[in-house]
Amino acid sequence: MSPDAKRSSAGRASAGRASAGQASARADRRPAPAHSRGEQAARLVGDWAPTVARVLLGLVLAWFGYHELVQPSLWTGYVPFASATSAVAVVLVLAHGWLLLVLAVATIAGIAPRAAAAAAAGLLLEIVISLAITGGLSDLTLRDVGVLGLAVCLTGPSTQRLILSR
Repeated sequence: MSPDAKRSSAGRASAGRASAGQASARADRRPAPAHSRGEQAARLVGDWAPTVARVLLGLVLAWFGYHELVQPSLWTGYVPFASATSAVAVVLVLAHGWLLLVLAVATIAGIAPRAAAAAAAGLLLEIVISLAITGGLSDLTLRDVGVLGLAVCLTGPSTQRLILSR
C-alpha cells in the first residue's frame, strides 16, 4: 500500500471516530426524560413527610401539655402510685404539662428535632406504661402507642426541612 493510501485510510478512520464522538456528544446534550407527575409528587411527599410528621407530633404534645396545665385535676388520676387528690399528683401533672409544651415547641420549631423526638418518645413511653397500669389495654393506650411510634420514627431521619438546629 502506498504512503498516500495509508494516510487516506487513516484519515477516514479518524473521521469515523470524530463523527462517533460528535454523535456521543449530541446524545449527552439531550434533555433527561421528564419524570411523571406521580414521581414528582412522591419525591415531594418523601422530602416533606418527616417535617409534617414532626409538626403534627408537636401539635399533639402541645395540645395535651396545654390541657394538663389548664386543668391538672382532670389528669391526676393517670399518675401511678399517687392519690388522684394529692398535691403531689397535681405538681407532677403540672411538671408533665410544662415538659410536654417545651418538647412541643422544640419539635415544631425544629430545635434539635431528633433529640426532641427521642425525649418525646421517652415521655410517651412513660404515658403508655402509666395508662397500661391504671386502665389496662384500652383505646387510649393504643392511641398513645401510635403517637409513641411516630416519635420513635422521627428519631431516625437526618434530613428534615424547616429546622433551626441539629
